[in-house]
Amino acid sequence: MHVVMAMAFLAVSTPSAVVLKPVSNMYAQPDDATEVVSQAIYATTVAVIDEQPGWLHVRTADAYTGWIPAPDTRRPSATEKPYASGGRVAQIESLFANIYHEPNVTKRRPLLNVPFETRLEVIAEPPDDPRWLEVRLPDDRSGWLQRGDATLDPHPLSIDRAIELSRRFLGLPYTWGGTSSFGYDCSGFTQMLCRRRGIVMPRDADLQAAWNGVVPVKPDELRPGDLLFFGSAADHITHTGMYIGDGAFINATTWVHPVIQICALSDPHWSRLLVACRRLK
Repeated sequence: MHVVMAMAFLAVSTPSAVVLKPVSNMYAQPDDATEVVSQAIYATTVAVIDEQPGWLHVRTADAYTGWIPAPDTRRPSATEKPYASGGRVAQIESLFANIYHEPNVTKRRPLLNVPFETRLEVIAEPPDDPRWLEVRLPDDRSGWLQRGDATLDPHPLSIDRAIELSRRFLGLPYTWGGTSSFGYDCSGFTQMLCRRRGIVMPRDADLQAAWNGVVPVKPDELRPGDLLFFGSAADHITHTGMYIGDGAFINATTWVHPVIQICALSDPHWSRLLVACRRLK
């Protein structure tokens, strides 16, 4: 399912909430001392499946659930259209983008900084200054976005373009539970690369390997864009990455350097842990 279709499907769920933080952690329990299981990025709509004081139990567009601090969100009215579900929408293509009070980068500090893939409602495109887009934020404030940070016409990438995109993230930090350019974990990074190809897949590495949207591939038949899965056994997968050709793959990992990096399948550390290879259907 294409990501926009998936988000639209989620958006009709009620009740719902829209995320107001650049990145909001989702916790295993309604307690920020518990494990971070995933994240929801700015301006995304999440379904609310339970509530406790100060907390919402939410489900994201990829069907992942966790507890999010209620102050990180806004609850829309029953008659309000889900944010960025229609009309003119700008999708952030830079790794990060500043939203400004006015169409000027020097007068005041930015309103906020949002991550890659953030979707914002466009309310004006000044003909006398094509550098800027005016956007309505999910808390109903207006802000200004530099057009060069976004695209108004996102479309699925080819495998080659997805691999080219993946290299832009090299050196960004590994973050457990991360799903944004502020920090990805392994499955969050692979999931994003597949999403950019127009494919919404499960959140966790073991679920990705077992997903019905992929087929098994032999290691000696790998092609760029195939997914690699690592662990102590085929039924205990704990890591994933994307094959980019010439015996190399890109992944978010804590191995040696906790960053997004390119690794060699011939490295003994990885060759002994490779337990499954998959190709997207």
